Amino acid sequence: MSTRPLKLVYITPSIHTADGAARVLTLKANYFAEHYGYDITIILTEAKGQPFFYHVSDKIKIINYDLDFEQLWNCPFWKKFFIYIPKQLKFKKLLKRDLMRIHPDITISLLRREINFLNGIHDGSKKIGEIHVHRDNYRNFKDENSNFIMDAFAKLWSRQLLNNLKKLDRFVVLTDKDRKAWTELNNVVTIPNPSPFMPTTVSPLTEKRIIAVARYSHEKGIDLLLEAWAKVEKRTKEWRLDVYGDGDTTAFNALIDRLGIDRNRCLLNGRTGDIEKEYLRSSIAVCSSRFEGFGMIIIEAMACGLAVVSFDCPWGPQSIIKNGEDGFLVENGNIEKMADALVRLIEDDNKRHTFAKNAIQNVKRFQMEKIAEQWRQLFENVIRS
Repeated sequence: MSTRPLKLVYITPSIHTADGAARVLTLKANYFAEHYGYDITIILTEAKGQPFFYHVSDKIKIINYDLDFEQLWNCPFWKKFFIYIPKQLKFKKLLKRDLMRIHPDITISLLRREINFLNGIHDGSKKIGEIHVHRDNYRNFKDENSNFIMDAFAKLWSRQLLNNLKKLDRFVVLTDKDRKAWTELNNVVTIPNPSPFMPTTVSPLTEKRIIAVARYSHEKGIDLLLEAWAKVEKRTKEWRLDVYGDGDTTAFNALIDRLGIDRNRCLLNGRTGDIEKEYLRSSIAVCSSRFEGFGMIIIEAMACGLAVVSFDCPWGPQSIIKNGEDGFLVENGNIEKMADALVRLIEDDNKRHTFAKNAIQNVKRFQMEKIAEQWRQLFENVIRS
């Protein structure tokens, strides 16, 4: 194998919002460029001219095609086809041009629109796909407006996706449960996400405060958390709940009123620019997601020395938390059990401190240098194959 630094191209829609995929991509790309000296280009299709939400190393090259696929979000299903096809054809043309020019060793798709044609671009690079959600939650077309046309389209799309994934040199998922879900494939490997930080200090666990960090969206289960908190609140007089995240809080604020929750002890905050500070001011973290590809907030909280309570949702939390050792995994969606687990940690100082101490040690396996080494070995194996 050549001794020169590897040349990588990543393809993703954008890195201008606070989503987990963008965060992980920038973490890895920055590390590879700064520590391994890799030659890295990130190709984007959206949000040209907008500032990146996460830091991007000056050593990384950025190309933005400004295709605005986000225009499709507000279109009826029948109209999307006529907008999508011209954009997709332009995307394919531009990507082929740049891959033939760059000649990367490896091209990595985050499994968006390029997966439909990436294997057909013969630029000499090895092709890797990586996915940040569980199979069941990837491109789920089902909703209340589904009809036979949409169902037929979904089946056709799924067959085409599998054919494209089979052609990849490797397909990377976050957990072993995810790997086992792709039964039709024999090129799947598991590499978890890295922790975005490993703080030098940890929470003293003196604040009677529970923290949740999540978008205000259905899949993050803030409604379930509030229902659980309404029960917890009645069983403790001093503790409070603080939620931090992006999104519209209107429906959740209305739920707070319906449940009679004390607003002085439950706050729905917006996004914070220093989430580490908020973890360190807390003593328990809670994850109420209905499903979770991995669970970055869980490893963040554990790294900061917090005990965590999480729904045992598909499939991320169970790959991180050792139930009864460094946190509690409770039956997915079971509000009563979520409330009971939170109260148990509130009332048992020894357990809370033991969980926190164990959590700090547990999440060291997600340190950036350890995850980066797994990727380095994968890249070298792919190049040799």
